[in-house]
Amino acid sequence: MKHYLSLAAVGAALLGLSAAPAVAQTYPSKNVTIIVPYPAGGSVDGVARILAQRLGDTMGHSFIVENRAGGFGGIVGANSVAKAAPDGYTLLLTASIHVVTPFLQKAVPYDVVQDFTPISLVASGPLLVSTTPKVPANTLKEFFDLVRKNPDKYTFATSSFGSAGHLAIELLKRDAGVNTLVIPYKGANPALTDLMGGDIQLMADPMLSSLPLAKAGNIKALAVTSLKRVAIAPEIPTVAESGMTGFEFSSWYGLWGPKNLPPEIVSKVQAEVTKMAQQPEIKARFETLGFEAIGSTPDVFAKYIAVEMARYDKIIKDANIKAE
Repeated sequence: MKHYLSLAAVGAALLGLSAAPAVAQTYPSKNVTIIVPYPAGGSVDGVARILAQRLGDTMGHSFIVENRAGGFGGIVGANSVAKAAPDGYTLLLTASIHVVTPFLQKAVPYDVVQDFTPISLVASGPLLVSTTPKVPANTLKEFFDLVRKNPDKYTFATSSFGSAGHLAIELLKRDAGVNTLVIPYKGANPALTDLMGGDIQLMADPMLSSLPLAKAGNIKALAVTSLKRVAIAPEIPTVAESGMTGFEFSSWYGLWGPKNLPPEIVSKVQAEVTKMAQQPEIKARFETLGFEAIGSTPDVFAKYIAVEMARYDKIIKDANIKAE
């Protein structure tokens, strides 16, 4: 009896070993949903739609972007992926704020590291630091000189609490030696509207949403947060060129699956993301949005997340930002 049981156990183990590659070979056998935990039209949505179109073209089934907004830092959409079956048919495309949530929100229904499988870093891009045309400053140095002279006249803003723009503004405040109020908005559009109107005086936001307004003269671009100037706006200096040596901050976007996503599926999707990032036409599409297409291995992405989380933790503690 024991002999037959052991044979059965060996057979089951061998079946399991052969099943995993078979799953990867047939994946995807139906459409895949990419959850974007924000409304359509923003920077996260823009990155997701380029990715979804490319994966659909190369993997034989449609990758459909589903905007599922709600909660701080996209918690509603992210939670739906954390609770999804680990079969590769529900993925998450979101921004760096995803890994900031545990530092700024007391009640998060998942662990941002343990409950997700990192697949690939997809894209990254600098933020555009802008002011209202009503402020008589044309450089970031001139702007902060004005703030130091009359600090009560100035209010800063961010598109959302804990966003890349929020943390970048806190870094700018620290390096400039000012302690100006930062107002978190519910989205980039209302914040940019108030920046155009002069109700707020400084904001850092992805170039996708802010650069067109700057080129139209509705807001005044002061600097970009990358170490080098960007190709789509070479006339705008970097923060480092504006006197804050070494300053660099980016908004980045990654692809995750639920925890326990089979490694074979992870590798298959990651390989396609990396191929996509190397295509000249895809690179050009990302560049027009102010982003660099990246594509990374899951291990590199996981290590990047750990480094970024340590950096965010320090920024938040130094700025004394309290969890909500």
